[in-house]
Amino acid sequence: MKLCLTLACAIFACLLGSAEAADRPNILWITSEDNGVSWIGCYGGVNSKTPAIDQLAKEGFRYTHCFDNAAVCAPTRSSWITGMHAISLGTQPMRSRNVIPHDVVKYYPDLLREAGYFATNGGKTDFNIGGRDDDACWDPGRGSRAWRKREAGQPFFSIVNIGVSHESNAHGDNQNTKNDPATMKLYSYHPDLPAIRRTYAKYADAVERMDAIVGETINQLKADGLYEDTIVVYCSDHGGVMPRSKRFLYSSGIHCPMVVRIPEKWKQWWPAEKPGMTVDRLVSFVDMPKTWLSLANAEITETFQGTIFLGDDIEPEPTYHLGFRERADERLDHVRMIRDKQFAYYKNYYPFAPAGQHLAYIWKAEAAPAWEQHHREGKTNEVTGRFFRARVSEEFYDTDDDFDNVKNLIDQPEHQQKIAELRSAMRQKQLELFDSGLLPEQMRMRRAKEHDITIYEMVRDPKLYPLEKYLDAADMALLRDKANLDILTRQMSDEDEGMRWWASVGLHLMEDDAAPSIDALKKALDDESDEVRMMSAWTLVKLGEETEAMACLRELLFNGTNNQIMLENVLDWMGEPALPLIKEYVNKGLAKKGRYGIGIFQRIAEVEGW
Repeated sequence: MKLCLTLACAIFACLLGSAEAADRPNILWITSEDNGVSWIGCYGGVNSKTPAIDQLAKEGFRYTHCFDNAAVCAPTRSSWITGMHAISLGTQPMRSRNVIPHDVVKYYPDLLREAGYFATNGGKTDFNIGGRDDDACWDPGRGSRAWRKREAGQPFFSIVNIGVSHESNAHGDNQNTKNDPATMKLYSYHPDLPAIRRTYAKYADAVERMDAIVGETINQLKADGLYEDTIVVYCSDHGGVMPRSKRFLYSSGIHCPMVVRIPEKWKQWWPAEKPGMTVDRLVSFVDMPKTWLSLANAEITETFQGTIFLGDDIEPEPTYHLGFRERADERLDHVRMIRDKQFAYYKNYYPFAPAGQHLAYIWKAEAAPAWEQHHREGKTNEVTGRFFRARVSEEFYDTDDDFDNVKNLIDQPEHQQKIAELRSAMRQKQLELFDSGLLPEQMRMRRAKEHDITIYEMVRDPKLYPLEKYLDAADMALLRDKANLDILTRQMSDEDEGMRWWASVGLHLMEDDAAPSIDALKKALDDESDEVRMMSAWTLVKLGEETEAMACLRELLFNGTNNQIMLENVLDWMGEPALPLIKEYVNKGLAKKGRYGIGIFQRIAEVEGW
């Protein structure tokens, strides 16, 4: 009798487990590369036709406020695979592949597999994380029907990544496009040039090919009899792809389409009353992994930083979305952005660098060199030319009125309360996430290496990374207020090279008002930090003290530096005074190619006709 009872309990438990597995949805996540909301028909896009995505929106729910955190692929994928902001991991610079503590930070597909899911990634991985192969967390199986390789009755999670809309599909010859260049609607910051219109049309063709693959993928799901057992999610991996979109935290770079179709059997999870409706909930990309785990009833470890936006365990809607930008390929930058559904606030930590500095990969599309040449010829106006000029420290936009982010309202009295709110929220979020970007990239890497720890671990040690002090120092530097001159001058002798770095930035941004600090700047030419030496030398050149400053830069260039990429960027930002030094370097055959072809110095030589 006892044996029979035990056996019955075992059978019941087995059946219960099978029932629970059957009740869990399959999840198909279709991602496309590089297209923001402006390219999708159901979002009001007029340049390309997207009938498959539009149909999915009729059957599902179209989210109106979905945003990427990083505006470019590799850092975005760091956030996606871990459910953590890349700035919290130390993986925000493009293709840095910094190591993280994998025993602490879990990948969401590992947790899905532990919960019994068959999890496949049929496309690009590119997680930008070292210490582990990108394929190690997935079940074997690629292609759009990878779900067929699962065990009978096993729920699946499958990514189908569509690459035909990638930026590279706007490169090269753009004659004889399917779409008519004359009908293209341009962003307001682009001058109306034939080359720009042709590039738009070529990319519109690519988006339409992408949409066709979305339709084919959904049809394959239907053909396998799985459509009504599967939650289908479509989104792009960030915005793009015309110049000033991908890589930039403006709306065209981060505002992404997201459509979710939930079958009738899980209608309790519908985010609106009925299919075909829109959802205005604020969703950040970092929310997605945590949400997928929740839908699958899988374990969610404490490292996940997002907010669940679907399912039984839906969490309160976040008030803000955080974005971040640092190095992209060979070009340095440093921006943080925080926004709500309407207003967006930006802090440019490197305002001395124009947003539109030459980046080899962007310039492969005909639109970029055409725009740049138009600007060089003096034909751009305040809106179309701003991309190529040095920036202000802060920007603020009403995105409802100004999707293109060309009307900076940072000084408008009526917005000061909202600006103060967003400034405060940004700082709070940076502290909460242990924002690793408050030291230059190579400086933070050196410091972590010196202590034989990861950047992730270093930024969580206040003795090694006093973030509050760095945030205060950076804010003072960006103010450009001569009332802070004495503080910044004393800070040039701080024992912490990070504090000296921000002091050198602050003096640089003061321009002529920094003249009383010339002695401190000259002393800094021998600083232990090459980054401080470079910035101090550039500031001295601007103040007319060229002899010692150029000698310092010459030494760094010809004798070696531990931050070659920053040196090349600084010399380019300097402009005319640095040209003789760069020419000598180029003529000696020392200039190197970049990852995607022409390097910074080679580009300067090309422009100057050397």
